[in-house]
Amino acid sequence: MIKADGMLLIGSAGTNVGKTELACAILREFSPNHDIVGIKITTIEEKNGQCPRGGEGCGVCSSLQGDFCITQEVDKSSDKDTSKLLSAGASRVFWLRSVKSHLHEASIALLHAVGSDAVSICESNSLRHVVEPGFFLMVQRAGQQVWKKSAQEVKKYADRIVISDSGTFNLDLIRLVNHKWTLREKATAIIMAGGDSHRMGIDKSMLPVNGRPLIERIYEQLRGSFEQVLISANDAAKFAFLGLAVVPDRVAGQGPLMGIASALNASDNDLNFVVACDIPRIELRFARRMLSEAAERGADIILPVGGNGKHEPLFAVYRKSTLVAIDKVLSSGGRKISDVFPLCTVKYIEMEGSLINLNTAAEYERFQEEAGHANR
Repeated sequence: MIKADGMLLIGSAGTNVGKTELACAILREFSPNHDIVGIKITTIEEKNGQCPRGGEGCGVCSSLQGDFCITQEVDKSSDKDTSKLLSAGASRVFWLRSVKSHLHEASIALLHAVGSDAVSICESNSLRHVVEPGFFLMVQRAGQQVWKKSAQEVKKYADRIVISDSGTFNLDLIRLVNHKWTLREKATAIIMAGGDSHRMGIDKSMLPVNGRPLIERIYEQLRGSFEQVLISANDAAKFAFLGLAVVPDRVAGQGPLMGIASALNASDNDLNFVVACDIPRIELRFARRMLSEAAERGADIILPVGGNGKHEPLFAVYRKSTLVAIDKVLSSGGRKISDVFPLCTVKYIEMEGSLINLNTAAEYERFQEEAGHANR
């Protein structure tokens, strides 16, 4: 799978649902302050002169020379989708036509033409089979029940389904932060930074990673993706440089469960993503998946389970409703987060990939070495 962190990929549930209109609306919103490349993809099933959409065809497929072709749009005045993207504010616009079986190599050539560090908006369903974008939206017409085949194949990858209502879209939640697209969740992110770091020997939250404290690295990954970010800790002065609200424990010395309870009480949102300050890489796509599961299924807690069967309670989603159960456990002298699970509706979800925790000096040194190699 080809990674394109700066790409916002827009797919559609069917034809004429407003995919290009959404791309143009986003361009008009963000292009005045950002250099954004527009991309249009046309995937051809077979080069046999037949139109993959039915009908007599427009000649796009039959005119393709070779397995793929990349052209750059320069005309803002026509009614072509590529012209609309250019007129809406894209700095450059590319059109990729590719035989479906050669889409992977075509995508490599396209991203080389666009630039590896470019911020882009791309219209396509089929591209999601070979490219992992920074964010994948799919547009669905209000009331639409049947999805076309190409949409059904990639629906499971969608970070968010956007409903098109008479061609209007709510762009308030879309963000472009550090050259990456994201959607601001109606949720709070809670960074747990109140532990004593006894296994590490020093404060884990302030460990330097590429010249910055670890907790700052975590915040940068969360920033822009949540309505609110809180730090659960008792030393507000230590984290003042981040400009975030620091929530102290209501009662000191009762462990992370008290930290979660105190932060949930201070949260402005029902849904809360809790993450430990020793997890240097936040997989936001998985976090969004957990939030969606909580919203759709109504669970109190969405709890990831690793390949070894181990729960990850400090990389999980908690509703505010869990406060009743947490307070009950705390008032009875309980301190384990797992003591809360029998009192709540818990949805267990398989962890995607592996979670890196920096608990020991050896783990920190190994991560530093890997991070150094990645930045070379």
